[in-house]
Amino acid sequence: MAAPDRIIRMNTVLGRTGLSRSTIYRKIAEGTFPAQLKISTHGAGWRESDINRWIANPVVWRPEEEVGHGRR
Repeated sequence: MAAPDRIIRMNTVLGRTGLSRSTIYRKIAEGTFPAQLKISTHGAGWRESDINRWIANPVVWRPEEEVGHGRR
């Protein structure tokens, strides 16, 4: 059985990617970084697997729904 996907918060994403907060938000708007998930009224996070995919290949990363639709 696979381990459940963890939700990680901004400080963890900043540390793992080496990006600044403003760069992360800019890349989200451009569609070149995973979008946040709303986890509470004032909280958001990312699926760890999405961040791992981005770290593995940030140049060609696209949201999973775009992969396989010829938009690489």
